[in-house]
Amino acid sequence: MTATRVPGPPGLPLIGSLLDLKRDTLATYLAAHRDHGDVVRIQAGPPGLRAEIWMVFSPEGVQQVLATDAAGFRKDNVFYGEIRESFGNGLLTSQDTDYLRQRRLVQPLFTRKRVDRYADAIGAETEALAARWAAAPDATVDLAGEMNRFALRTVSRILFGQDVEEAVETVHHAFPVLNNFVRDRAFSPLRLPRRWPLPGHRKALAAERTLYEVCDGIIARRAAQGETGSDDLLGLLADARGEDGEQLDATELREQVLIFLLAGHETTATSLTFALHLLGKHPEQQALAHHEVADLLADGRRPTAADYAELPYLTRVLKEAMRLYPAAPAVGRRAVADTVVGGVPIPAGADVLVAPYVTHRHPDHWDDPERFDPDRFTPEREAARHRYAWFPFGGGPRACIGQHFSMLESVLALAALLRAFEVTAVDADVPLGQGITLELGGPVRVRLTPRG
Repeated sequence: MTATRVPGPPGLPLIGSLLDLKRDTLATYLAAHRDHGDVVRIQAGPPGLRAEIWMVFSPEGVQQVLATDAAGFRKDNVFYGEIRESFGNGLLTSQDTDYLRQRRLVQPLFTRKRVDRYADAIGAETEALAARWAAAPDATVDLAGEMNRFALRTVSRILFGQDVEEAVETVHHAFPVLNNFVRDRAFSPLRLPRRWPLPGHRKALAAERTLYEVCDGIIARRAAQGETGSDDLLGLLADARGEDGEQLDATELREQVLIFLLAGHETTATSLTFALHLLGKHPEQQALAHHEVADLLADGRRPTAADYAELPYLTRVLKEAMRLYPAAPAVGRRAVADTVVGGVPIPAGADVLVAPYVTHRHPDHWDDPERFDPDRFTPEREAARHRYAWFPFGGGPRACIGQHFSMLESVLALAALLRAFEVTAVDADVPLGQGITLELGGPVRVRLTPRG
């Protein structure tokens, strides 16, 4: 590929944009788009260790990377490599024949009909959360911690059934350690071998070992007891068979479980946190959402899967929260061959990032993009917009397999909580960062007022 001037921030002479990325990654992405356009190269790190990242911001470019030319952009970058090392080679990180085999085995477990069966588990966990909130000191809770614990308990209950308590505490303590470890290594220009006995390495490896042990223990106990036909997700995974009788072995089961735990609780927790926080800052929209919920659930019953389609305004609230605060603010790939995106040449082997956090604010596709407006997601306005102007679940052949589960859990949980409480935001602004998922740099507190 011939040398071509690629737009992008010049950065500092010796380290490029490294300090800007460390100081505020998301603001650096936004500034790069504002100042340099829809395809931008960002350079970071000292000479010899300098990383070059091609950022793609337009919906058309995102569609090319994730969908129309998906085979030309693989999950071979450093970030996915670090996730793979810590959490295993599950659906999120696997590729080629491994991915196709896993997808064939797992896809039937995530049909809409199958996922709808988990509505009762979602309802039970939401009721437990509401009961705890009713006793909250000063009627104030930090949504960041509360939603993380709720989503973790919900996905663990669905994965492990009666073994939920054994898994939750281990995951709750181990995941933040591994998330920080993966993030720091992925963004570092120098990655020392994981097995070197450095304090951070030892802490991460201990967390990894504990996490593996609890999953392996539950899987081994199920196998020893000959349990089959269990309706929790682990049982269904263990029983899953391909057309030729193939199935997941114990290691593959653990890797799928870890990926489902990772992808199934932090992403949903982020969406719930910001949906409630935004409603707490916008009482008019909260009143509309509560009116819809109160009418539908006037008899006080628990929300069911059938109610999901009857809550269109609440669904729009959730989608708008996911637009402003996508749980995966950037998604990486590596270019297989020389290519061109948006008229900009990208060389083979280049690290390519698409950034929902930026594309969801693209001024060509979103009017007044920082404004909270659930009605952006009426059916008419959605149909008129580019398919990849909003892509919190990715897209193309690697789109998130758990999209319906996340939406169902979030909408039903929001419905139950808004029926029980009026929320008022205490913290107006929340500092943000980028790790494996969107990171919160402070509390997201709301004050709760029980509804009569």
